Amino acid sequence: DCVPPFFPSRIEGDRLYGRGSCDAKGILAAQVAAADRLRRDGETRVGMLYVVGEERGSDGAKVANASPMGSRFLIDGEPTDGRLGLATRGVLRLKIRASGRAAHSSFPELGESAIDKLLDALVTLRSIALPGDPLLGQTHYTIGLISGGVAPNVVSPSAEAEIMFRTVSDGGVIRQAMQPLESRVEIDHVLEASPVRMTTVPGFEAVVFPYTTDIPFLTAWGEPLLFGPGSIHVAHTPDEYISIRELESAVTHNLAIARHLLARP
Repeated sequence: DCVPPFFPSRIEGDRLYGRGSCDAKGILAAQVAAADRLRRDGETRVGMLYVVGEERGSDGAKVANASPMGSRFLIDGEPTDGRLGLATRGVLRLKIRASGRAAHSSFPELGESAIDKLLDALVTLRSIALPGDPLLGQTHYTIGLISGGVAPNVVSPSAEAEIMFRTVSDGGVIRQAMQPLESRVEIDHVLEASPVRMTTVPGFEAVVFPYTTDIPFLTAWGEPLLFGPGSIHVAHTPDEYISIRELESAVTHNLAIARHLLARP
């Protein structure tokens, strides 16, 4: 998946710039090159799976999970700086909705401000204790979207916010912790992906990554691994790039990982 806006590719020195060069076209290219090498060496037990929608709810992964091919391992591609993933956080996306009553703003006592209710709920959220994990760290969140009201001179009849939690536990724990907000607002479930612990391979550094992948929705495709060239810090940015040396190294590393997994009894 490549996020908008598109900008064309170019090469400057060792860097290949372009939308998706790091996430996820470069990763795909390195995987295809490694699989092609394995095929030419006579290996027939390696397959490729590419899905759409990872940035918008993992719809492709959910469909693919209904038709597994019997694979024992799944190497998922994300920018990991050439390291293996030890674990990734999950996500919980919620929409908070507040209802009020419209009135002319010169008589605020005749109305009921939904925006005030929403703001009060979001301030209360700051003081709620959220779960932590020894490996993954502390749950944190981002209030990514806020909307509400109809005009500057009208007491707002409705308001809403969307919150993305980066989770380290089951999302139900967070929903339970947020119960004190339900006296002011309604809370709608939008999306949840669980935290994941992954398989590793000797000889590779393995670290925890704070982002989420398609892996929680591909449970039928084998034990998961996470690997890819490039840094998540340049993915989605206006100057997204991948090092050509990293791409070449990623082919070699993908080969090593695959051959190690294929040799497992």
